Amino acid sequence: MNTLPHAVPNAEPGAAPSEPIPIAPALPTPLERLAAGKARRSAVPRSAHAVWAPPADRADPVALLEESSKSRLQNLVPIRYGRMLVSPFTFLRGSPVVMAHDLGATPVSGIRVQACGDAHLMNFGLYASPERNLLFDLNDFDETLPAPWEWDVKRLAASFVVAGRSHGMGGRDCADAARAVARSYRKHIRNYSLMRLLDVWYSRVDARGALKVFGGDGRKGMARQLDKARRRNSLQALSKLAAVRDGRLHVVDDGPLVTHVHDERLSHFLRRLTGGYLATLQEDRRTLLERYRFIDFALKVVGVGSVGTRCYIMLFDGSHAEDPLFLQIKQAEASVLEPYAGKSKHHNRGRRVVAGQRLVQSASDIFLGWTSEGGNDYYVRQLRDMKGTADLESMSAGDLIDYAGLCGWVLARAHARSGDAAAIAGYLGKCDAFDEALAAFATAYADQTERDYEALKAAVDEGRVPAERGV
Repeated sequence: MNTLPHAVPNAEPGAAPSEPIPIAPALPTPLERLAAGKARRSAVPRSAHAVWAPPADRADPVALLEESSKSRLQNLVPIRYGRMLVSPFTFLRGSPVVMAHDLGATPVSGIRVQACGDAHLMNFGLYASPERNLLFDLNDFDETLPAPWEWDVKRLAASFVVAGRSHGMGGRDCADAARAVARSYRKHIRNYSLMRLLDVWYSRVDARGALKVFGGDGRKGMARQLDKARRRNSLQALSKLAAVRDGRLHVVDDGPLVTHVHDERLSHFLRRLTGGYLATLQEDRRTLLERYRFIDFALKVVGVGSVGTRCYIMLFDGSHAEDPLFLQIKQAEASVLEPYAGKSKHHNRGRRVVAGQRLVQSASDIFLGWTSEGGNDYYVRQLRDMKGTADLESMSAGDLIDYAGLCGWVLARAHARSGDAAAIAGYLGKCDAFDEALAAFATAYADQTERDYEALKAAVDEGRVPAERGV
């Protein structure tokens, strides 16, 4: 083995070098890794990914949801179910535990990445980089974990079929959107496989790049979303969530969605919570945050799948008028992928989320950190920082297909940062075999999602689970 001499630490000039540092064997070339990926087709053909046939002993989806609700704030669980009952798509968004259970039994090539774990289309969107540029990327990592790359792609493709159907689009258009996910992912993962590692790491999809994906009215709609995202900042959050009373700024209660926590242990809880969190920040960012003054703290219900978890907002202000900062403190639980992909190496579940986000996102929030308190783990980030999501209501079928391609591109970039892009590219190849397989899977799984949605509706009608609609 080749070796490289290294100097003795703090040695006098001219001192003899210590034992040499061994140089690792040469890494496989991209062409070798492409070939290794292609060879995996003999064990798992690309056509195998087309199949979704629920086994006879498939777990009851409602039972899986009930089990996942046990650790949540029970007074908020009915809101979770009520939001899931809006449509099959909101059911899909709120039930990653169900699809993770199903994906765990599907064929995989054996290539792993840092998976998002919940890569449905509404978990992609706009946000501001630390340099204040608008980026388009994955923006939810509650379920992130090292896992097969196929699971993210299949959840993303299925989400487009379910969402398209829920918004009145035809079966052919929905299947075309699923194909667009696969085609875009396949072509971009090959492009990334040919790039230098640092170039992959520095690559990003900015607002200008996102706009180019769309044509005609779709581009105009995306431009409107960009403008809207630029206005979603701390000042905008301040106007929505806070008010002045008796000369003091405070978060406004809007029960049950925003409520103050009245507990004699609150001050101790906050000290412990923020103290642990500050230690996870870079020193410069910690210094910046310490210049803000804490004002108020409240519980805030967010999302669909997250309803019932312990999510708080903290309001701070700076030294100038209209200088607010909102931080969101969100409970992190075990990833829904863990029973099928293995446990995280991080004991703190908030750290699992933060580590996965930093690995996969092209740029992350400067205040991203983690902590724990009272037996629960949390991660922390800014509540709003020029964030924006797709407006499905205004999309045509063509727009949805274009958007599917954009999300497939971003998912490929995320997987290339954390996994072996060349091996995945070799497995996928240059033809449309995987694209067709994924469209078939997504269509079949959309049917499954609709059946599961009806099962939840029946459980609510029977009184098995409580649901509070319209909240």
